[in-house]
Amino acid sequence: MNAKILLVDDEADFLELVSYNIRRHGHQVITASDGLEALSKARQLLPDLILLDLMLPALDGFTVCEILRAQPSTDSIPIIMFTALPGEIARLNGFEAGADDYLRKSSTTRGLIECVERILSRHPKRSRAADTGAA
Repeated sequence: MNAKILLVDDEADFLELVSYNIRRHGHQVITASDGLEALSKARQLLPDLILLDLMLPALDGFTVCEILRAQPSTDSIPIIMFTALPGEIARLNGFEAGADDYLRKSSTTRGLIECVERILSRHPKRSRAADTGAA
């Protein structure tokens, strides 16, 4: 399955590492380094999945997730919260904001890829342009 994945994180080294591992599994990766850029790219490119850090400049991941869920063109894009924040409260807040899954950055590469593939299998790739009326 070749999916278009938007990876959002403000740490360049982390973006590079995770992008590399996702590409190795046959997916296209688009990156954003802050919340505003994430919103812009999500609306413009309509990815098949968003991997979203919580602690971001401009807008935090919770806010980005809530905004994406409130817009018809992006409300069905699966979102995996991917963060270093510890504790159950952050996880619960992520789900409350609309995340489909939640991973700690300390997860193994294998765990990340398994989560990505599981979420993608639940949300078959489709033409989002047709959904939004775009040509």
